Amino acid sequence: MSESDVIRTRHTIDVAAEPKAVYELIAAAEDWPHIFPPTVHVAKLDGDSRSERLRIWAFANGEVRSWTSRRELDPSSLRVAFRQEVSSAPVAAMGGEWIIKAAPGGSSVVLLHDFTVVDDDSTAREWVERAVDTNSGSELAALKTAAESLAAEPRALLSFADFVDISGPQQEVYDFLWRADLWKERLPHVSRLVLTEPGEDLQTVEMDTRTADGSVHTTKSVRVGFGPDRLVYKQIQVPPLMTAHTGRWTIEPTERGVRATSQHTVVLRTDRVQELLGPDATIDTARDLVRSALGKNSTATLTLAKEAAERAASH
Repeated sequence: MSESDVIRTRHTIDVAAEPKAVYELIAAAEDWPHIFPPTVHVAKLDGDSRSERLRIWAFANGEVRSWTSRRELDPSSLRVAFRQEVSSAPVAAMGGEWIIKAAPGGSSVVLLHDFTVVDDDSTAREWVERAVDTNSGSELAALKTAAESLAAEPRALLSFADFVDISGPQQEVYDFLWRADLWKERLPHVSRLVLTEPGEDLQTVEMDTRTADGSVHTTKSVRVGFGPDRLVYKQIQVPPLMTAHTGRWTIEPTERGVRATSQHTVVLRTDRVQELLGPDATIDTARDLVRSALGKNSTATLTLAKEAAERAASH
């Protein structure tokens, strides 16, 4: 394709945070799912702190797409260049750069893209331009929110894990966790569930979950499977106390079977803590509540997975 076939875009935003802090959020790509709304999952394939290959799952115009990119990181000049190695049609090629500069009040962030589409099709061009424009705006706004809110209250970010040791086969445990279509019958805390499978090893799960106090929360998640040892998810519809919730289930072999672990990462809505939890509530109240509610449900799921796997192993 000729230079005239290349579409170039530029998006910018000002952020009230130090340039280095903003750069670090961009550089830590595996954290993007709980920062950037379009990003579902990022897996680092290889590389180091200056050059890396990533596989990325993200929304584009409402559809989850996957591609492989190479990134070159330059912490001294606060720039991150990226180029897709394996694109997802209708994109033929795509690259760009994040540029962070000091500005009055904090930082100025520039996000550049250049791309071509398959056969230079006009409909495809419009589709990709719309996706790039929507995602760039969403990512920059989310970057600003994350950088400013975490600078003001770092404890809004909460990560924790629970595990259960299981004397059963890895595949049985993975299948229990992946077969969300059976959860309504298998898991007492799930009162409603709708499952769709838009792609291979890709699920969308909408469910109503009952917490210990009897309240019901509706969530919607995208899940990516890497059987038989792990699956990851991102909630795209979260309870009002959160701005983001991502997680992963891992099933690791042990001498006596496997260890199944549920890991959560949550970003809390610090501005709504007292509105939702009462005038005396603090960030600690919110952290304890979320830790308890998510941990109890995850442990209950793992315990039922244990029972199912060990029952299967005994037959």
